[in-house]
Amino acid sequence: MRDILIVEDEQAISESLEFILTRCGWSVGVARDGEAALEAALRFRPRMVLLDIMLPKRGGLDVLKALRSNEAFASTSVVILTARGQQYDRQAAMDLKADGFITKPYANGEVVDAVRRILDSQPCSAAHA
Repeated sequence: MRDILIVEDEQAISESLEFILTRCGWSVGVARDGEAALEAALRFRPRMVLLDIMLPKRGGLDVLKALRSNEAFASTSVVILTARGQQYDRQAAMDLKADGFITKPYANGEVVDAVRRILDSQPCSAAHA
């Protein structure tokens, strides 16, 4: 079981998030496309998914819909991290029961705060968060 599954196709972003969140003490897995995200979710059983909307192979909203339709992920939190910050995207994510929506570019602290708030974890001691 992992605390967080990062689903992000931009390698620099996923590596940065993985570094920051691991440094804060959470266990992290990474998937780079929508199909891999669903496979990783089944394998890792994360407590939370940080999910980009624009992904290869299967879009993030499709991944969110698949997660929400699977009873195994009923308690898994999903936060959307995307450059697509239009109201339509935000509403679509909320309609699919996303637990949060963060628009890129974001501050690292904003992501850490969202994770901490949802996972109810201890404060992060990472200097760069």
